[in-house]
This record gives sequence, structure tokens and C-alpha cells, in this order.
Amino acid sequence: MSFCETESALEAILFAAGDPVPAERIALVLGIEKETVLECAGSLADYYSSGGRGIRLVRLGDSLQLCSAPEHAQKITRVMEQRNPPKLSQPALEVLATVAYFQPVTRAYIDQVRGVDSSYTVSVLLERGLIEPCGRLDAPGRPTIYRTSDAFLRTMGISSLSELPPLPDLTTEEGIRQLQAAIEALKNEENAQMSITE
Repeated sequence: MSFCETESALEAILFAAGDPVPAERIALVLGIEKETVLECAGSLADYYSSGGRGIRLVRLGDSLQLCSAPEHAQKITRVMEQRNPPKLSQPALEVLATVAYFQPVTRAYIDQVRGVDSSYTVSVLLERGLIEPCGRLDAPGRPTIYRTSDAFLRTMGISSLSELPPLPDLTTEEGIRQLQAAIEALKNEENAQMSITE
């Protein structure tokens, strides 16, 4: 199979699937190496982004997916008459950050980090598909453990968790100052957005 034929097959598979497809599965079906699939995916991704196309090929960990170009999101929403999903509440953002940085985690661990019961918030994030169960802890009661999903990566605009910004070291004064500065910057940004929309 030539490189051009492989690109064409990859494009067709991702278009038909709609959801993320593991690169290894595509390689197995096409009878080629996973590296070749990823090379073709990179070539297609460059073609879509540099050619001003309306779609993008994104890599989510070891999976690939076709999606619409982000600059057309508002137009797509209007045409499809979909409402913007409601913004995440502060507790939901706290739970999501805890799962993202410390995964896999149990709900009890999340509760311990936050200092409050998080069962409702965990269920909201599960419903939205931002986190997912990934097994059970080998402990009494066999609690469910959670991790972030591919939808989380897409929502954050990253292809792997390694792209998340590092957490400041809270054991030092400098780390605490960095965290406080980041929180203030977020508050100022949120206030600026509110004043623009009002």
C-alpha cells in the first residue's frame, strides 16, 4: 500500500468512525506499522491546518480523530442549533483538576483533597464524559477508580496529559506565591470577560 493510499484509507476510517480510533487498531486493519499510521496522520494534520481546511486531524494519546476546525465552532453551533454546554462550576473544575493531575483516583481521594463530599460533582463529570471509570481499587469495598477521558483532552485542546501545565511546589514560599498569582490572574481574566459581555 502506497503512502497516498494509506493516507486515503486513514482519512476514510477516521471520517466514518467519528470517535477517536486507536492508531494500533488502524495499523492492524491496514496491515502496516503503527509508526506509518502516525506518520500519515501527521501529514494529513499538516495538510488540513495549513490548507485552511474546515477539519482537523487530532491526536489524543495513541488515538486519532477528525474534528471540525475550532475557528468555525460558532457557525457550526448556529447551524446545528445547539446550545453551548453549560460552563463547569468551581467544584467541577476542582474535581477535574484533581483527577487530571493525580489519576487514577478514587472518589474518596478526591473528597480528601477537596475536604468535601464530591459524589454529585463526580457524577456530573461522568455524565459529560470528561472523566471515566478505569477499574476498581484492590481494597475493601473495591471502589471505582477514575481517569480523564479523550473528551477531556479534546476540551482542553491537548493531545496528552504531559501538556498540562506543571503544578507549583506548595512546600516552598515561592510555589505558594506562584499559585496565588495564577489564581489572581484567572480572577482578573474572568472579571474582564464578564465586563466585555455585559
